[in-house]
Amino acid sequence: MTTTLEEVDVAGGAGRASAPLLAVRDLRVTYGRSRTATVDDVSLSVRRGETVAVVGESGSGKSTAVNAILRLLDGRARVEGMVTFDGRSVSSLGERGFRALRGRRIGYVPQDPTSSLNPVRRIDRQVYEAFATSRLPEYTRTGAHRDRAEGLLASVGIVNPERVLRSYPHELSGGQLQRVLIAIAISQHPDLIVADEPTSALDVTIQRTILDLLDRLKADNGLSVLLVTHDLSLAAERADEVLVLDRGRVAEYGSATQVLRHPKADYTRELIGDVPSLNLDRFAQAKAQRPAATGDDYALTVTNIRKTYGRGENRTEALKGVSLSVESGRTHALVGESGSGKSTLARIVLRLIEPDAGEIRVADRDIAHLGRRHLRDARRNLQLVYQNPFNSLDPTYSVERLVSEPLRRYRVGDRHRRRERTAELLTLVGLDESFTHRSIRQLSGGQRQRVAIARALSLSPNLLVLDEPTSALDVVVQAQILQVLADLQAKLGLSYLFISHDLSVVRQFADTVTVLQLGEVRESGRVDAIFDDPRSDYTRALIDSIPRAFHDARAEVGR
Repeated sequence: MTTTLEEVDVAGGAGRASAPLLAVRDLRVTYGRSRTATVDDVSLSVRRGETVAVVGESGSGKSTAVNAILRLLDGRARVEGMVTFDGRSVSSLGERGFRALRGRRIGYVPQDPTSSLNPVRRIDRQVYEAFATSRLPEYTRTGAHRDRAEGLLASVGIVNPERVLRSYPHELSGGQLQRVLIAIAISQHPDLIVADEPTSALDVTIQRTILDLLDRLKADNGLSVLLVTHDLSLAAERADEVLVLDRGRVAEYGSATQVLRHPKADYTRELIGDVPSLNLDRFAQAKAQRPAATGDDYALTVTNIRKTYGRGENRTEALKGVSLSVESGRTHALVGESGSGKSTLARIVLRLIEPDAGEIRVADRDIAHLGRRHLRDARRNLQLVYQNPFNSLDPTYSVERLVSEPLRRYRVGDRHRRRERTAELLTLVGLDESFTHRSIRQLSGGQRQRVAIARALSLSPNLLVLDEPTSALDVVVQAQILQVLADLQAKLGLSYLFISHDLSVVRQFADTVTVLQLGEVRESGRVDAIFDDPRSDYTRALIDSIPRAFHDARAEVGR
């Protein structure tokens, strides 16, 4: 389905007479000598005070389209089409002229704040750098920069701006870093903010806070927002208009309500079908096939785990007597905001760090105080799947070597048997033997995560610790990976400790859940019971942070 600018004006504006602030017509992006367009025939418009979301799975062309509009693509890209801003064609502007527009009237909030801020420079220097390039009179007096910077950070909800300005990026949380980037983006009082997956790595409460902040800036300053996201539920809740991209072309474009409740394109229906909050029964059959809970058969039991970092004024209690159990053959989720202690507990369970006190029983064996030799043996039954497979897998290894490496280290089988076992494992996770000689650079995000799961299964463990295994994936690939995990659990009887900030995924996939806040258990029990009737205010706040548009529209989809 292609869309002309005239159709965009009608669909996006619903007959409104106001001219768009940003209008894109027939955008096309090709690389090198290729005749195949990465983005083809894409048109959209953003009016003043409006949010337009561009959605689609990984590889759909979302970021390419937006970076083409912002002229952030590398020199190999050939960009065609027309872009107008505030009624003026900017397609013919030179780089110098467009640079004056980008950053001043068009602000940009990138996806990953850790790679967008200089790690060896303090935050104040990076904010002042934005001031130095400004033509606004309020930034001409360098002596007033600190007061301006503190006020700017305070305006985006940073509680202690003085401390944040003195900090380096590694000393701040993901939510704080994202607020800093938003502060820099709005420092020039832009008319348009382009936000590229601004909350994809944040937990639900921080995500809601960041999005509420953008909404407030829209209301207070008349900002327009072009939001790039793979999260259709977020787009449905926050956007006025939604443009769905499929392999670089427009699959659907219209009001958020129209696209959500009455999707016309099969691709849009598929995207909606993979949204966890719309498909709570997706794994109902898989859950029913899991072994019945007996109350006395546990793959993992954690009792009264305590962990403290630092001393004196810098002393932090990361875990304050945490206890939980994972029933054999079932999935127990661990949820909470950043800083709640989820990752610390996972690392303690894996004995990557030592607890100050407490007991860890894996398959009824206390591993909390095992020596190195016995711990090595115990770890055959306990494996980890990381959040980001690209960072956890050696990029110089082939897939075959990555998957078979644990077998070599534990001297399992000869070379021929290890090769057979690798092929078996790849088949288990839905990859064929053609992948064995590839490197992970040649794989998609979903394929990399499948390789990571195959590697974790190589020693036939009973328990997997899944540390945010789908948070970096779009909803389509996320659904595929969750299905792989559900199938493996049914086939092999695996038990999962599932760490996630995505409560919709937790409700869909897990049997039981523990809610952590600041190192303490707020509540623990069956997933349905806790989501339907949370006892603590904290749990209610977490659940209330889930994008609501899909909850409200579930009955409408497919009519």
